[in-house]
Amino acid sequence: QVQLVESGGGLVQAGGSLRLSCAASGRTFSSASMGWFRQAPGKEREFVAAISWSGDTYYANSVKGRFTVSRDNAKNTGYLQMNSLKPEDTSVYYCAMFAGGSVREPRSYGSWGQGTQVTVSS
Repeated sequence: QVQLVESGGGLVQAGGSLRLSCAASGRTFSSASMGWFRQAPGKEREFVAAISWSGDTYYANSVKGRFTVSRDNAKNTGYLQMNSLKPEDTSVYYCAMFAGGSVREPRSYGSWGQGTQVTVSS
């Protein structure tokens, strides 16, 4: 099973940027799609973005135009570049490996990272 480790979270002012990384172990990374989700306290985990093994990308409407998902298969690493951050982006962000189904549904993913906190101050 793939193990995932997120990094890059932190505290940033509104309008600022952060880049999250998701380092994956295992040989299946390059052949699998991966996604990013976030979960704020008291709320359900929600889809943020996903990228297929071939590079097709998908975004939630709330982040489209501000966030960019990418991957470097040679490094077994995925990225989420977050620009023009807003206080409502504050959440714990998770990366996950797609297992089948809809890329926008958490239940479609198998392996999950431990999460990284992103806090955007106003």
